[in-house]
Amino acid sequence: MTQTTSASRNESGTARPLVTLRGVQKHFGDLHVLKDIDLEVSPGEVVVVLGPSGSGKSTLCRTINRLETVDTGEITIDGRPLPSSGPGLAHLRSEVGMVFQSFNLFAHKSVLDNVTVAPIKVKKLPRRQAEELGMSLLERVGVADQAHKMPAQLSGGQQQRVAIARSLAMQPKLMLFDEPTSALDPEMINEVIEVMTGLAREGMTMIVVTHEMGFARRTADRVVFMDAGRILEVAPPEQFFSEPESERAKDFLSKILHH
Repeated sequence: MTQTTSASRNESGTARPLVTLRGVQKHFGDLHVLKDIDLEVSPGEVVVVLGPSGSGKSTLCRTINRLETVDTGEITIDGRPLPSSGPGLAHLRSEVGMVFQSFNLFAHKSVLDNVTVAPIKVKKLPRRQAEELGMSLLERVGVADQAHKMPAQLSGGQQQRVAIARSLAMQPKLMLFDEPTSALDPEMINEVIEVMTGLAREGMTMIVVTHEMGFARRTADRVVFMDAGRILEVAPPEQFFSEPESERAKDFLSKILHH
């Protein structure tokens, strides 16, 4: 597991949450998509967010690195409120990696160039050092042999693993995953899940929106269940999957696990 840094400790010396959401509200026009969201995520913790489509899961994920703004409430990363714009926001996004449903790779750049472009341009890393880092990360996610190919020459699972390596290249303190396997063919899902499971074992703090129940059962420290913009339950996976508290969660699991 990763070590808790001094920046992640409060004045009493105990570890403080890496991510805190307090009273977060979000509307899209008349649609109230996040309702009074309170959540804390500790350093090294894996939190899996489950719920039906339209429950607010992806919006929750996107507010944490300010891809979506909130109407009211507060979100802090490592004790600091999210910046609204400018260099502070750019710095935040360098510390918070995000992997989407779509791979968002640069089609005109090689796999290695996709991974190195941000460290070179944002962190001003020398190209040789960036390429050494990039190759080590491509090795880590199992696609080092694809480094000089173009994204279109890779399978969907390989492209998503490159997208994960690209996020890791910024050496983030937090990784957000927004349904990273939903665009993949079934046989490609496991290779991405294996990479994510490896990151969890290494102590990466992760918030994962997914429908992959096996990953949630095996890897999550806590499951967050959302419906209609609210967090209805937060529980360890063994408790959530065996004895969910809310009728809505019971109904959701009965449909997911038996069909």
